[in-house]
Amino acid sequence: MTDVSFAALGLSEPLLRALRAANYNQPTPIQARTIPALLEGRDVLGIAQTGTGKTAAFALPVLQQLVQQGGRAQPKSPRALVLAPTRELAVQIARSFDTYGKGLGLRLGMVIGGLGFGRQIDTLNRGVDLLVATPGRLLDLVERGNVRLGQVTFLVLDEADRMFDMGFIRDVRRIVAAVAKQRQTLLFSATMPADVATLAHEILRDPVRVEITPQGRTVDRVDQGVYFVNAASKRALLSHLLADNDLERVIVFTRTKRGANRVAEALDRGGVPSEAIHGNKSQNARQRALDSFSRGRARVLVATDLAARGIDVQGVTHVINYELPADAESYVHRIGRTARAGASGIAISFCDSSERGQLKSIERLTNQRITVLVTPANEDLPQPQAPAPQRRDERAEDRSGERHGFRHPHRSRGPRHENRGREQQGRRWHDDRPNSLERGGHDFGDYRDRPPEQRSHERPQGQERRPHWKRRRRRAA
Repeated sequence: MTDVSFAALGLSEPLLRALRAANYNQPTPIQARTIPALLEGRDVLGIAQTGTGKTAAFALPVLQQLVQQGGRAQPKSPRALVLAPTRELAVQIARSFDTYGKGLGLRLGMVIGGLGFGRQIDTLNRGVDLLVATPGRLLDLVERGNVRLGQVTFLVLDEADRMFDMGFIRDVRRIVAAVAKQRQTLLFSATMPADVATLAHEILRDPVRVEITPQGRTVDRVDQGVYFVNAASKRALLSHLLADNDLERVIVFTRTKRGANRVAEALDRGGVPSEAIHGNKSQNARQRALDSFSRGRARVLVATDLAARGIDVQGVTHVINYELPADAESYVHRIGRTARAGASGIAISFCDSSERGQLKSIERLTNQRITVLVTPANEDLPQPQAPAPQRRDERAEDRSGERHGFRHPHRSRGPRHENRGREQQGRRWHDDRPNSLERGGHDFGDYRDRPPEQRSHERPQGQERRPHWKRRRRRAA
């Protein structure tokens, strides 16, 4: 925090009232340096890590200048546009604008993927002053003729480096070319690779550079540790750590969507309420998972890197890297989900033998050694419980589908079928195996599973005849 107040930055009284209602008392360093420059009409290039308050740094001055311009929102023609790489980040930004802009009389709209077009098109037709969007869905609506960008005079690109990583750079260039030439442009990025620097040079005019945290440095308030563990033991180690009630609200990061689902399902089976969030889920499902986690119904949120910068939940006590990210910069954004708003946090990583190189890259980028934690012995880790064996009649029910309430739509359940069912109850278990031909009586089962009366002849032990599909063909002499 800084010694200056929001009032000293030149913000209007309605915005100050909204900040007091949200319990924001003093601006963060990026807010103290960015807000005056934007109110002066300058372009801004902001470089700051997650959790530094950069959303309010651009939201507050944009709202104030839209009010000062006056005028009514025109159909399909927003005056301010904010681009975000992920749906979760777009929702977070829209909520911030809604919080700060209460009572200003401005209309806010949001267009993101994963939701239907209908309601978003209706919102644009009624007219919005400020539009928060993801690049892909916005271009879809532009091509359909549902939105025009020629009147956009405020353009904000948030998490620009992430847009490059996700392949949105071509979409971003098309959007920038469609907005008004006379505009105020703001570009914010957690890191400044060469591609982002080139884009900033193309779209910004004499910008004010605001750099709060040196590139590649992690949040100082996060205690970091690493366990060296085999890949097969990671799930048991995770369950062992979650047995500690001090891990109150935890985000677990995996590399793949399937891995996120598997970890969440395993934790649920172990009695730990968990939710998974990744790109394959619909926007409604992702939002429900975030709401469940933020309200405390789910103790653990399992996520992929796609959602790493879109999760803004207060009170996250621990971040666990179940798998180390492929690039070191993603590690910075992962652990930035904790220690937000001045709080402290803990980041724990699992590293197997194949991830040693990624760990070295992370330490090289952050310029610090991560503390090695003592891995519990195997006998101290919870052992996976094998599912209880099914009885033979249960296996038969599973095959028929009746156990799960499945009934064939064209299969009658009249007396004739009921009698047949009663007749078949006395059959031996091996008779339930599928037949090779319809009603042909040819058993697919192993020859040794047949009752003696069905065997053509007995052979000495160890010389039982193989089924026809297992016989080896003799090579021709």
